[in-house]
Amino acid sequence: MAILAGDIGGTKTLLQLAEPVNGSFEVLYQKRYPSADYSEFLPLANDFVEEAAKHTNIQAKAACFGIAGPVNGRTGGTTNLPWKLDADQLERVLGIPHVRLINDFQSVGYGIEVLKDNDIVTLQAGVEIPHTTRVVIGAGTGLGQGFLVWQNDHYEVIASEGGHADYAPGDDLQVELLQYLRKQYRWPTWERVVSGRGLVNIFEFLASRPAASISAELQKALELEDHAAAVSRFGLAGQDPLATQALDLFTKIYGAQAGNFALVGLATGGVYVAGGVAPKIIKKLQDGTFMEAFLDKYERMHPLLKAMPVRVVINEHVGLLGSAVAASRL
Repeated sequence: MAILAGDIGGTKTLLQLAEPVNGSFEVLYQKRYPSADYSEFLPLANDFVEEAAKHTNIQAKAACFGIAGPVNGRTGGTTNLPWKLDADQLERVLGIPHVRLINDFQSVGYGIEVLKDNDIVTLQAGVEIPHTTRVVIGAGTGLGQGFLVWQNDHYEVIASEGGHADYAPGDDLQVELLQYLRKQYRWPTWERVVSGRGLVNIFEFLASRPAASISAELQKALELEDHAAAVSRFGLAGQDPLATQALDLFTKIYGAQAGNFALVGLATGGVYVAGGVAPKIIKKLQDGTFMEAFLDKYERMHPLLKAMPVRVVINEHVGLLGSAVAASRL
């Protein structure tokens, strides 16, 4: 049975026609779309279904779309785009009998179950307790979070909008950052600092402080490139002190919130760091900054956090894979 899987983000949308084969999926047709090129999702989905049918002569019998935003039963919408999705309408217009909408981090959660060893980088081995709660957190266009709870023979995923919870500073510099953010935004949330845009916010905060200076090379890159990409690239290479400081602070805050979420979910089954940012800065995540902040909690919680496996997902299609898993179960 062919299924249609979708990973719908604020920056890009990935759609895939596939068939389940021996616990995995054979990709029949796949395409990536810049999300901003479409004012609504339905025309995009319809274009893909028509193209896929021309190339494969196969029609999907079930579909699941992971959405970067809240889902309420049969309807959902993207937080960073004006798209509204209706599963009943999608079934009717696309001619697919069964359509499910889930949060994009539910998709990531389902995808984790079928990842291979080379899709993961371990930051802390820990001791996984089988069938206990896992959590997933990931910075990309926004900040996604979700819980994985064992039910029957697999993990079910519970969505969260924890990325929009209030940001809490962890030291004096971060208090200054919070004060800076309050001037920029009505609500300084975790997403304002732990996301692609969050890295830029941190960099701009540091650049606004007295005696801060940006190298001519980075200044030129900022004029030509995506700001988050330029800051992370210069920061990873140590080519600009301000970018290096920004990436370090970003990683520290990311680790702190991952530790917070691990405690909220009591994640003795493991903590998974996903999203588009993590694979791009994997060397920085491995240098100890992330884990030091992750473990920097109330001393009685340190043994608990130290025992939790912490793994980075480097397969950029994990959300699409998870949507395929969910569609195959319809």
